[in-house]
Amino acid sequence: QVQLVQSGGGSVQAGGSLRVSCAAYGYTSSSFCMGWFRQAPGKEREGVAAISAGGGRTYYSDSVKGRFAVSKDNAKNTLYLQMNSLKPEDTAMYYCALEETLINPRSPNEYTYWGPGIQVTVSS
Repeated sequence: QVQLVQSGGGSVQAGGSLRVSCAAYGYTSSSFCMGWFRQAPGKEREGVAAISAGGGRTYYSDSVKGRFAVSKDNAKNTLYLQMNSLKPEDTAMYYCALEETLINPRSPNEYTYWGPGIQVTVSS
């Protein structure tokens, strides 16, 4: 059974930084892609960032490009999202997701396994 365990997040003032992590357990293959999504109240789930199985390719939404960095430690099966220069509009529940291969990393429909979500709140 695949389980994604998220940690990090919390509250920070605008301009600050946070890091969220996502550890994957129980996935039988050592090769998989992972992504980060976020959802604010009343809004649709938005693809924020994604990374290929080997880590050589990354994707970022325009809203976070240049401020967020996604990385993956394959030895630990752990995904990270370093969030810098945070803005109040970054406030949302952040979810990690896992899939073996991706065609459209920004689409939540591409992913089979999901973490429970973790809150990130940025105050002005």
